[in-house]
Amino acid sequence: MRVEYEPIGIVHSPFVEAEGTPIQPSRADGAQGSVEVFPEYEAGLEDLEGFSHIILLCHLHRSKGYSLKVIPFLDTVPRGLFATRAPRRPNPIGLSVVRLAGIIGNVLSVEGIDMLDGTPLLDIKPYIGEFDCRTDPRFGWLEVARERRRVADGRFKQT
Repeated sequence: MRVEYEPIGIVHSPFVEAEGTPIQPSRADGAQGSVEVFPEYEAGLEDLEGFSHIILLCHLHRSKGYSLKVIPFLDTVPRGLFATRAPRRPNPIGLSVVRLAGIIGNVLSVEGIDMLDGTPLLDIKPYIGEFDCRTDPRFGWLEVARERRRVADGRFKQT
């Protein structure tokens, strides 16, 4: 079975290179960007302005290839790919929870952006604490991670 998606928009951010890009929105220190939704999807933005945060699903367009074992940004030990948020994946889909600062027409102003400029947008979902926040999570290897990097360091560049 083949699955294909068409972008519904594009992410605009101050980050043009992977190195130095925040590794997650929580590490983006309020980095501002915008999400341009293509005009044919603008009507779908109705009622979104009432949410403080949104989930952006994107195609990590500059990610090529993958390894099933990686050393994640926050660790020095090889881990199984699916136990990490490493960007080089069999299906390079990115997920970011960002603060929605405003909407003008088909453009969303966001804070906490952690994606490269030009990243294709696949979908937008409202962040709903009742659905999305868990009270009893475990964090696996991350609970004992030795390093705490805030930005990408080039380890996932294609070789």
